Amino acid sequence: MYGATVFDLAGLAVLVVGWVGYTAFADRAERKSPNLISAMHRHRLAWMRAMMKRELRMVDSQITDISVRNVSLLASTSVLILGALTAALMAPEGARMFVSNLPFVVQTTRELWDLKVLGLAVVFVYGFFKFAWALRQFNYAAVLIGAAPEPSETDRHEFAARQLADVGSLAVLSYNRGIRAYYFGVAMMSWFLNPILLIIAIIWVLAVLYRREFRSRTLKVLTRGADAAADSASSGDGTPR
Repeated sequence: MYGATVFDLAGLAVLVVGWVGYTAFADRAERKSPNLISAMHRHRLAWMRAMMKRELRMVDSQITDISVRNVSLLASTSVLILGALTAALMAPEGARMFVSNLPFVVQTTRELWDLKVLGLAVVFVYGFFKFAWALRQFNYAAVLIGAAPEPSETDRHEFAARQLADVGSLAVLSYNRGIRAYYFGVAMMSWFLNPILLIIAIIWVLAVLYRREFRSRTLKVLTRGADAAADSASSGDGTPR
């Protein structure tokens, strides 16, 4: 079909199964074992509990604004990448000629080349939507910070802190999925060279993602301090530990 070989189909299958399977595994695993998202959620909850005791909350708004700017940058970058892919789709001969001169390149038909470009575009469209949704959720978190109860309203602190932490963590979850799209998009670029290289790149990306989210030294540090941070923030205000 369209000049695709068995290795092309195998590489595409590894990409889809690996991406969907890892996302399902990571989302389920975070409820049972610590990962970066769950560890940062506890720190975020500690931050929001501490914020409830402060009269001035400009620093908290500024921290949220930093996240908004980071997500905005990646969303804008996704649009630029999609523009470049559209140009490659409209005038493919120059790009194909450039790639064909590289070593270890497997020659493909025009139809298969177009499908590869379209597939890569789909990946970055997915990433753009995830970044756009994360951006909106961070904006919602900023509104909740502005609407947070006063330090004297202690009976509302715990609910507001948990609500803020949950919205922030959902925003980070969408942001994290957008980042994964970039990882798999970069791996998918190897498909233009060789489908076997695509399979190797996908396996490498899965190993990197797993190590960073579940086995990194950063996670060990964050996990070690998460419980202490939450307990410290909740002590003295009647919130459960």
